[in-house]
Amino acid sequence: MNAREKAFERAKKKAENVARNPEKVKQIIDSALNKATAQKTSSQFQEITDKLQALLRMLKSWLNKEYSVIPWQTIILAFTAIIYFVTPFDAIFDFIPLLGFADDVAVLTAVLASINRDLDKFMEWEGELVQEETPVTDAVEADFEEVKGGGKPEA
Repeated sequence: MNAREKAFERAKKKAENVARNPEKVKQIIDSALNKATAQKTSSQFQEITDKLQALLRMLKSWLNKEYSVIPWQTIILAFTAIIYFVTPFDAIFDFIPLLGFADDVAVLTAVLASINRDLDKFMEWEGELVQEETPVTDAVEADFEEVKGGGKPEA
């Protein structure tokens, strides 16, 4: 087992404990958000930023019991990747410029690829929520204003 595999296994064991503790879940998500924000300018990281943000939203929704159709294996893999990402002492230490962060990105990319189907389902669900929350009255009022004004813009 190489250093990355050992570090990943340590992160996985920690993830199994974290996933059962709502307060630790929140702390890990917050840490990942902070690190993601700090690394936003890295070209390596920009490729996975959207998926990581979606992953963090999915875990928050799971924590808040808003979205619960996530397989346990996906939850554990997601937390494993996030713990690996936020832990400075993984296979390649994060204080080694570029290499440590590249290692984190590689692990995140692999995990995101393996849980992609579940993440896509979440984003679909999330999109449906946004559509449901769009008030119909806004659209009706806009149409009424057009009719009232004869459909012509006011001067």
